[in-house]
Amino acid sequence: MELRERIQADTKEAMKSKDAARLSTLRLISAAIKDREIAARGENAEHPGLTDADLTAILSKMVKQRQESARAYEEGGRLELAEKEEAEIGIIQGYLPRQLDAGEVQAAIDAVIAELGANSVRDMGRVMGELKTRFAGQMDFGAVGPMIKDRLMK
Repeated sequence: MELRERIQADTKEAMKSKDAARLSTLRLISAAIKDREIAARGENAEHPGLTDADLTAILSKMVKQRQESARAYEEGGRLELAEKEEAEIGIIQGYLPRQLDAGEVQAAIDAVIAELGANSVRDMGRVMGELKTRFAGQMDFGAVGPMIKDRLMK
């Protein structure tokens, strides 16, 4: 089942089961997708629609936003709001691909570097771009950047 269809089906199921927290989060996901579709249409009138990779990127961004919000709420002593953000993160992550562990990330970096023949820090952008197309939503690219740089400097 396509990711968008899965989200729509789960939204209907949350309505039927009266799961307010899940329904609210799924509606936020749907709104973010709709916003991105509208923006894409404005950029390119012949845009065919969003792919699952685009949806994964949207969901990853939503998780990152909620992590930042939860951290801010915790620092401000608003634990009930931080818990709400954490609950939303859990729901959103259910639609993302499985995250790669540290060993798998390192193996992916090594494989892409070898395939591209990257041998200096100047090749970092090419390596990062290739990793983003292959592993969108499966790794934290903020943490991967320094790993790539370290590997290319050896």
